[in-house]
Amino acid sequence: MEILLLRFDAPLMSFGDVIVDHHNFTDRFPRLSLLTGLFGNALGYRHGDAAALERLQGRIEFAARWEVEPTALVDYHTVDLGQLKMAGKGWTTRGIAEHREGGPDAKLGTHIRYRHYWANGLMTVTVTLTDDAEPSVATLAAALREPARPLFLGRKTCLPAAPLFREVIDAPDVLAALQAIPWETRLRPDAPRSASACWPAHLGTALPSRVVAIYDQRDWRNQIHTGRRLRREGILPDKEAL
Repeated sequence: MEILLLRFDAPLMSFGDVIVDHHNFTDRFPRLSLLTGLFGNALGYRHGDAAALERLQGRIEFAARWEVEPTALVDYHTVDLGQLKMAGKGWTTRGIAEHREGGPDAKLGTHIRYRHYWANGLMTVTVTLTDDAEPSVATLAAALREPARPLFLGRKTCLPAAPLFREVIDAPDVLAALQAIPWETRLRPDAPRSASACWPAHLGTALPSRVVAIYDQRDWRNQIHTGRRLRREGILPDKEAL
């Protein structure tokens, strides 16, 4: 099986999660919708290409392992909706002003947001596509080498510090591929090591792990998250260190 080897190396990463009140949380691991958007961006897809994005999302299978443990970081945001520039047309994607219902504070007040990130981590991701349709693994690899647009890891502020794509490898599945990849100790030799990982629930059932229900698929037509799937989370130590 052809499998893409990716390295997520960035000052900040944010993988998305359920929004609670003012907090935009981040999952511990990449979400299926994030990888779909990342690959779609590399391929030159747009948000309006809902059918193509949904087909791509349905074909992605991946595993991920933190190699350098990240630090949780929370960024405090305020948005003053009472500013003159925020009151006119043109600042929404539909070209019309949009405000919350309610009193003047809700419509035009200062809104507070907390954006959650992972800082200074290093992650290895192995990805494959589950059938022979296009885009193929080779097509996706070429797009990641020379993406149609700049790539980012969750939010546009999360720019990679190095190219994401490393190589295409052959392995029985994404978990076997991830277990075979040695850690990049030369990149950050003094950084705290990690081995926490996620992989498809039907793989590695004998490994010390737990099965977690997640909601990480996106309805690209209606721009909402939907769907439930299972993934396995556990520890995958570096075999060369054992």
